Amino acid sequence: MLFTRQELEAHEDNCLAPYGIRSRDSRGRAYPEREAEYRTAFQKDRDRILHTTAFRRLEYKTQVFINYEGDYYRTRLTHTLEVAQIGRTIARALGANEDLVEAICLAHDLGHPPFGHSGEVILNRLMQDHGGFDHNKQSLRIVTKLEKRYPDFRGLNLTWETREGIVKHETEYDISDASDYNPELRGHLEAQIANAADELAYTAHDLDDGLRSSMITPAMLEGIALWEILVENVGWRRGRELPELTRHRLIRRLIGLEVTDLVHHTAARLKESGVKSVEELQRLPYNVIGFSEDMHRRNRELKDFLYAHLYRHPRVVRMAVKAERIIRELFEAYRKEPEILPRQVQKLIEKRGAERAICDYIAGMTDRYAIEEYQKLFNPITRP
Repeated sequence: MLFTRQELEAHEDNCLAPYGIRSRDSRGRAYPEREAEYRTAFQKDRDRILHTTAFRRLEYKTQVFINYEGDYYRTRLTHTLEVAQIGRTIARALGANEDLVEAICLAHDLGHPPFGHSGEVILNRLMQDHGGFDHNKQSLRIVTKLEKRYPDFRGLNLTWETREGIVKHETEYDISDASDYNPELRGHLEAQIANAADELAYTAHDLDDGLRSSMITPAMLEGIALWEILVENVGWRRGRELPELTRHRLIRRLIGLEVTDLVHHTAARLKESGVKSVEELQRLPYNVIGFSEDMHRRNRELKDFLYAHLYRHPRVVRMAVKAERIIRELFEAYRKEPEILPRQVQKLIEKRGAERAICDYIAGMTDRYAIEEYQKLFNPITRP
């Protein structure tokens, strides 16, 4: 049996909730082009994102632990894939468009520079007088301007809905600027799901990595409500060593509890709102995606714990200080002597300005490349 794009679109129409976005109703692409014969427009977006250079580079970009800390910790790439998996699960349960959610999830961190949020902070500081730097905006620039894969247009020529979802990416640490994408409207349901999946994923997986690294110990977590629930659920006896398999069970259970709570509470809010269309949902004065009050409070407690004991751990802070120095000194060296930049970057200075061209170049670096470049420029015994 063969399913054409038209049949896939008909399947969407039958399966999605009234407020789920149908790919056939897309506002289209900036540059008209023929749609695929066997893929919907959002599936095509997803596939284009997967094949980008920026997506591959996420493998060597920091989540919490820098690449050389070990092979078992999350990177931006593994985090992104986990966000996409959780996002699809939530979308399927709520009648949203899974393919659109997946595309947004896969693109949401494309613009992250090396060294995680530390890299973003220093780049924004360096670019303060030149438009600043924000990884959400950079993600949009990547898919609309910076990726060069097609002869007829710059970027990936994604659909409006995918671009809107990227622009309206918001978490506790990320605030969107949607000035060109109906700023008076909230993110559509698929965008809200991607945002929730991101927060849910990094909370659970940062806890996992923190425990694996021993920066966090089970004893430190005693009294944290969510941890107490997890320990009781899996039947782990306190005071004993935490085996790897038990740690995996605890993290799986945490994700399961949070997804279940999110889905049920969101479904209730959707029903209560009475919305019957995508636009009605976007005009609500609140986001429909969210936890119950109890889970929100427990999640807040766990996040505060992670901030104090993992994100501000001396080992992580030391790396942030190193990252700031690496990026600042690379930026200043390139600005002072543009001739040390690769030829293709030098050519962009006239079009974008020196600071933006340099910022784009640094933002695209992996942790490993930035460290190697720093050594080549500032270590006299390293070959340039």
